[in-house]
Amino acid sequence: MRITRLFDGADGRSQFNDDTLTLRAAPGNGSSAAASSSAEELLTTIPVAELRFLQLQPGWSREASPAPDERYLIVLNGVLDIEAGDGEMRRFGPGAVLLVTDTSGEGHRARVVGGPVLLAIAPLGATADTA
Repeated sequence: MRITRLFDGADGRSQFNDDTLTLRAAPGNGSSAAASSSAEELLTTIPVAELRFLQLQPGWSREASPAPDERYLIVLNGVLDIEAGDGEMRRFGPGAVLLVTDTSGEGHRARVVGGPVLLAIAPLGATADTA
């Protein structure tokens, strides 16, 4: 499964990297009785602190700042532009998965370009009160 990583570069400016999250065959647990026996289930497990949902309205934007914690962002609805500190801009729509780890340095900018945007946010460690 393709994911995008947003991380702190050596120069203190955030940057993007494309990565792959490996899915493995799920152990048969009989939980999906309605599933076809010929269909393979793939799974990966990532420990997270909690799961949050955040809706951003059209016109929302955020100036450059680092993420409050390391987190996965999953775009459920809408379209979001994110600009890394190195100037690269990427557009993320439904189904996009980002691993955001740029928690120091100048951070990144973000804005809703097709919304509202609905995000699932899964912090990896200690949580902050801000989203």
